[in-house]
Amino acid sequence: QVQAVESGGGSVQAGGSLTLTCLASGYRNTCTYDLIWYRQFPGKDREFVSGTETDKPRTYADSVKGRFTSSRENPRKATLRMDSLKPEDTAIYYCLVYQRPSFWCSSYNFWGQGTQVTVSS
Repeated sequence: QVQAVESGGGSVQAGGSLTLTCLASGYRNTCTYDLIWYRQFPGKDREFVSGTETDKPRTYADSVKGRFTSSRENPRKATLRMDSLKPEDTAIYYCLVYQRPSFWCSSYNFWGQGTQVTVSS
């Protein structure tokens, strides 16, 4: 079973930095996986933050462009460096492991448990 575990959340003051890490496990050898960052504000749906898709440029939500940097160190590890944090970045951050559809594999989403990021003014 594919699993994702996020770490690195915490509390910082506005203008500070945090780096989140996503570690995935349980991959099937015949499938390809993307690691994608989402966040969720209280009472809201999860929203896209940044994608570290295999063989594609990194993508970012407009709200984090120029402040957040995502990287894919290996197929099972992604990081999200968050600089110049703002109080409005306060949310639970999730790592999504997306199993790409192919001849051998069906499309599937595996979510991590999330990590809380709190930015105080």
